[in-house]
Formats: sequence, structure tokens, C-alpha cells
Amino acid sequence: MYQRMINRWWTVTLTLALVLWGYAALLWGTEYYFADPTQNPLPRLSNTNAIVLLAAGGFSFLFTLFLITIRSFAYVQLFGDHLRLVTPFLRLNIAYKRIQRVHPAEMAALFPPRSISSWRRDILAPLASHTAIVVHLTAYPLARMFFDLFLSPFFFYDKTPHFIFLVDDWMELSTALESARTSGKIARPKPKPKVTSSLLNNLK
Repeated sequence: MYQRMINRWWTVTLTLALVLWGYAALLWGTEYYFADPTQNPLPRLSNTNAIVLLAAGGFSFLFTLFLITIRSFAYVQLFGDHLRLVTPFLRLNIAYKRIQRVHPAEMAALFPPRSISSWRRDILAPLASHTAIVVHLTAYPLARMFFDLFLSPFFFYDKTPHFIFLVDDWMELSTALESARTSGKIARPKPKPKVTSSLLNNLK
């Protein structure tokens, strides 16, 4: 989901950068084209305004590069006694002893199209038929408000303590988490390879 959402953002910020730079270039071009300023239909671009336009465009462009860079920085990974959730803005360890139950669910069932906004419905549409893993917790490691700031709303379908993971291999993750939940630790001492999340990192 992060990749899909970020893909939307970076196209907007890149467009904004190009528009700002293009507008500055247009104003400069008309000043050179019209020898008589009174014939110029566009406003004159002062040095101050030029700096503002170029700086704003530069910031938008740099932010675009930042978004493109971080869009793949999202995954879940299983360790000996905890699950690690990593996103571009959050790194969280969840102890297996916090996991109450784990079950699969279709994204469309978790987020019925009629219950969400058209904007979210459009984002979710490609994944509506995909199966996600719902990890119910005894309690959140941190206040829910904190997660609302740094995680996509598609990590939660109601107010109970839980996370939704939409990964490439939901059966493998579900089996591993259920085993870890019952034993309190993962069977293998070494960390498992990263499980790239489609919800986090691709539609994401």
C-alpha cells in the first residue's frame, strides 16, 4: 500500500516542481520576447518571486526523489521472540507473547467498498481480492494514536488492537506467526528473510 500511495504522491510533487519551474521559465521568456513591457500579457517576474518559484520547485523535486527512494522501504520480518514491522517512517518490534490470534481475511471483507471513501476505495481496488493476515494483539506496544500518525489506515479495520499485513506469501507468514504465538518464539534461531508486504510495499 505504501508503494501505491507514494507512487501517487511523487507524481504529484514532480508535476508541481515542473509546473513551478515551467511558470518561471514562461515569465522569463515573455520578458525577453516582448521588447516593450507594456505588450507583455503576463506579469513581470521579480527577482524575489523568481527565487521563490525556483526554490519551491527545487524543494518539490527533492521531495520527489525522497519519495521514490523510500517507497520500497517497507517489510515485516520474523525474529526469535518478536515480529519486526518496518516502514519508511516506523520501525516496530512486536513480541510474540502479545499476539492473541492470527487469521487470514480478504481485503474486501475487511474494508467493504461501501464503507470507505472513494479515494481509499481507488487505492484498495487492485488488492480487494487478495488475502491478508490479521494479527490480533493483547495490546498495542504504543498508543494507537502513534500508529495512526505513521501507518496507513489500511493497517487497521476497527479500533481493537491488531495489525493487517498483506504480504506476498500470506500462508507462510500465517503459519510462522501461529507457531510463534503458541510457543512464544520462532523455531529457527536465525532471523527469517524479509517478507515484503504488498500492503506496505506494493500495490505500495
